[in-house]
Amino acid sequence: MPELPEVEALAQFLREHAVGAVVGRVDVAALSAVKTFDPPVTALSGRDVTGAGRWGKFLGMECGGLWLITHLSRGGWLRWIDEPSQTPPKPGGKSPLALRVHFFTPEGATPAIDLTEAGTKKRLAVYIVDDPKLVPGIARLGPDALDVTEEQFTEILRGTSQRIKTAIVDQTLLAGIGNAYSDEILHTARISPFANTKTLAADKVSELYAAMRAVLTDAVRRSVGQDAARLKGEKRSGMQVHARTGMPCPVCGDTVREVSYAERSFQYCPTCQTGGKILADRRMSRLLK
Repeated sequence: MPELPEVEALAQFLREHAVGAVVGRVDVAALSAVKTFDPPVTALSGRDVTGAGRWGKFLGMECGGLWLITHLSRGGWLRWIDEPSQTPPKPGGKSPLALRVHFFTPEGATPAIDLTEAGTKKRLAVYIVDDPKLVPGIARLGPDALDVTEEQFTEILRGTSQRIKTAIVDQTLLAGIGNAYSDEILHTARISPFANTKTLAADKVSELYAAMRAVLTDAVRRSVGQDAARLKGEKRSGMQVHARTGMPCPVCGDTVREVSYAERSFQYCPTCQTGGKILADRRMSRLLK
């Protein structure tokens, strides 16, 4: 799933490539992806692209007073097409394409952006609104992970009692962090994913805040300026524990371990994070003795 650094990079990509263009035809290939009907997607046509923004993991493109907002979910992505097909896609086909926005640039080019979604579980969402806060998911977001102060961060953690891994990916508490970067942040802070927010020592909360800032800032720095097609690879290359089950931890050399969920998993280093203990399967919800 694209998280804060990748979505920020995509927003910057749109600022550099789409701002100044005029929206042409908008092709909807997956009707289920469009979550609003008034104004219709056709209302974007003929409007100047005037900006782009990010709210947590939501990406937005401003088109003359209207916003095209998307949440890419797990399998979604944005692609820039220099020479798109001019034949409208057939709605409901097997193609991963969900939405295509054609542009006319001041230079006379006719590129497009494609919103695509891989896999069979279609969760990509598109909204056309005049105010991003009208998108329900944006209205529910907590403070952005790169904007929150340490004092606010501490209050957020102390205001709940749950596993730290669960808390920092809860978008209503803190916006922008997902499964991958939470693994990296906890590894950097040397904190167990099963540590409780209520009982985490004050010095560890401070270390966690610093790790969050460092990991996300570094990821944004590496991601912004990359071509949209290269962002996924850039994300993978920077990971130390996430998606590295069975491989040696680059910090201590211990084997990276995994805890599996119904649809996903997370990774951690026992030596760096849990005092050498192996975390139990989620169903047991305790440490193995």
